[in-house]
Amino acid sequence: MLGWREYALVAAAGCTPLGDALPDPVAHLAQGSAPYGALTRLAAIRPGDSVLVTGAAGAVGTLAGQTARLLGAGRVIGTTGSPDKAERLVAELGYDAVVLRGAARPFAERLAGAAPGGIDVLLDTVGGEQLAAAVGAARQGARFAPVGALSGQLAAGRAGGSAPVEIDAFRLVVKGISLRGYSGADHPDVEEEWTGRFGAWLRAGDIRFPHVRIPGIDSAPRALQELVEGRHFGAVVVELRG
Repeated sequence: MLGWREYALVAAAGCTPLGDALPDPVAHLAQGSAPYGALTRLAAIRPGDSVLVTGAAGAVGTLAGQTARLLGAGRVIGTTGSPDKAERLVAELGYDAVVLRGAARPFAERLAGAAPGGIDVLLDTVGGEQLAAAVGAARQGARFAPVGALSGQLAAGRAGGSAPVEIDAFRLVVKGISLRGYSGADHPDVEEEWTGRFGAWLRAGDIRFPHVRIPGIDSAPRALQELVEGRHFGAVVVELRG
């Protein structure tokens, strides 16, 4: 990681030519390779699967739900803490249902209402109570693929390196649930594959890349703060002045 800067001197071996695979260069900053890799390499999504995406309004989640649908999901359910974002997930990105966290009723109860038939796949960016509730909603043989743990990373008083959660291990066993975290470092072939498919989907109008552009590197601290606070829908990009 090179930090926040306008210029950097790096070895040529550490650079990759972008080419014209994507119609807009900023789309290379999209965080879609992780959910794509998790859905194809770990969850092995199947036609008709019911898929739950936690943190659905973030940079990963806004692409994860659309990708799941393009890969054959029959029902896509998301979670978010904002009613406005919930409406956008359904209206703009094709989510079938969205579960709001922090409402009066227990999260597990609201998830059961959104997924009365259960879930086959979990694409988890949050962890915490949402991961625990997903175990209860899982169908037999469900595949869980965590790609993040924002409940711990953004929790007050934590350094971001841990995200403890209590889940029902008995249900993991009797339901035959697989639970395996996804890391791009373990699947170096995914990035190129994702970029090719992402570009084709963008050009065909099959997928959207929700993002906000904030101008100037001097705005980077504010952009990060607003990202942590969840003020934006999709990815947050700091755009350097030309």
